[in-house]
Amino acid sequence: MPCTTVLVGKKATNDRSTMIARTDDGFFDEKKLIVVEPADQPREYESKISHVKIQLPDDPMRYTACPSIDDKRGIWAATGINAANVGMTATETITSNPRVLAADPLVRYEEPEKDAAGAETPGEAGSGKPGGIGEEDIVVLVLPYIRSAREGVLRLGSLLEQYGTYESNGIAFNDENEVWWLESVGGHHWLARRVPDEVVVLMPNQFGMDGFDLDDALGEQRAHLCSADLREFIRDNCLDLNQNGKFNPRDIFGSHTDMDHIYNTPRAWFMGRYLTPYSHTWDGPGAEFGPESDNIPWSLVPDRKVTIEDVKYLISGHYQGTPYDPYSAQNTGKRGIYRSIGINRTGVTSICQIRENVPEPIRGLEWVIFGSTAFSAALPVYPNVPKMPAYLSDVTLDPNSENFYWASRLIGALADPHYGTCVQMIERYHNAMAVEGRKLVREYDQKMTETGDFSLAEEANEKLCEMAKKETTKALKNVLREASIRMKNGYNRADN
Repeated sequence: MPCTTVLVGKKATNDRSTMIARTDDGFFDEKKLIVVEPADQPREYESKISHVKIQLPDDPMRYTACPSIDDKRGIWAATGINAANVGMTATETITSNPRVLAADPLVRYEEPEKDAAGAETPGEAGSGKPGGIGEEDIVVLVLPYIRSAREGVLRLGSLLEQYGTYESNGIAFNDENEVWWLESVGGHHWLARRVPDEVVVLMPNQFGMDGFDLDDALGEQRAHLCSADLREFIRDNCLDLNQNGKFNPRDIFGSHTDMDHIYNTPRAWFMGRYLTPYSHTWDGPGAEFGPESDNIPWSLVPDRKVTIEDVKYLISGHYQGTPYDPYSAQNTGKRGIYRSIGINRTGVTSICQIRENVPEPIRGLEWVIFGSTAFSAALPVYPNVPKMPAYLSDVTLDPNSENFYWASRLIGALADPHYGTCVQMIERYHNAMAVEGRKLVREYDQKMTETGDFSLAEEANEKLCEMAKKETTKALKNVLREASIRMKNGYNRADN
């Protein structure tokens, strides 16, 4: 799925939390935020896309998920935080190249053979062949069973080796201390790297890692992990394109296509430009990196500490302050030529934040955003609760402004055609949500720390949703009025 991921190590943040964020850019998928209790977790899982069946352990933990309302194509749980304060987001669709995919083909579902009448051919020979696991499945198969980010990598890696995958993907995990990033290689291979504490990782739908210690991954495994036979896989299939003894996985497993330069790399350029405006040059004839550069770093040390608001800005990006902004009032001749980060068809975005300065039961904080991030606001909630408020979880396929998902979608659709006059309303809305959300989190962090009553997290979430509904309804009313004023059939008697 075309998405954008941002990963932030704990020394790069203002509060020493770890953060993983991803826009889930489906095709206007209706989404909700729910809590999955152990009793509701399946013990045998069957994928609707690939029809693979997998037996699951009998000791799942509670976790949050953002599934699709319409489950005809599967759960698509997207992202969540479990009871052990481990966050996960899956998946970022990444690119590969023909050499890798020929050497280790993707594991795709093969439909059963049918006779002339359209009936399935009986017997073993005519039966279909299950495919591997994919974005539909991965959160459900992994998140309920892991107690650290590293455990997440190891569990997912073993599943990829056993069942394979039908798509190329990147998956992120975080806990209180570490962030890990895993990228699949072909059908069954993978590699993963611990994100250095001081950096921010930028991932725009292409194979990302530009450095990897293969000796560590196959030895002590301090900060790198991979398939046990990855060295042989590279050697036997002549995949190594590197020169002078370096090991750049992006050159080995990734792509450098014309489409990357329009769809993918400009997003990394915009985010890097925001994070390091002083330590790197991003504009002009002497720029180190441009929107179509193949060598934009996978990770950067930001010029200042990164906040939740910074991550929200990054994943809402549409090239503000550049000639490529589709909403620019200037006719630059370059408006809209690159794929924005905050795109119209995003279903859900979350920032999984794991904190260190609060008691263990409330270390996780999940910031949820529905719809296009350019217009939608971020709402923090405590994930370690038995259920989510109806404002987040009671979402139907039919539009209804009484929930956060549809209200957010309506704001974006109404404001987009009138960006110039609505942008101030949207900015005020985002700021109000950020201020009031932070105030409530501070209040309830303090209450729960002082009393030890962590059941207050449910009350906190209800208060947060009450606030969000008030601010979102206000924003919806404002943009609806502005859109109504600017309808093409507007006419007053004095106009003649």
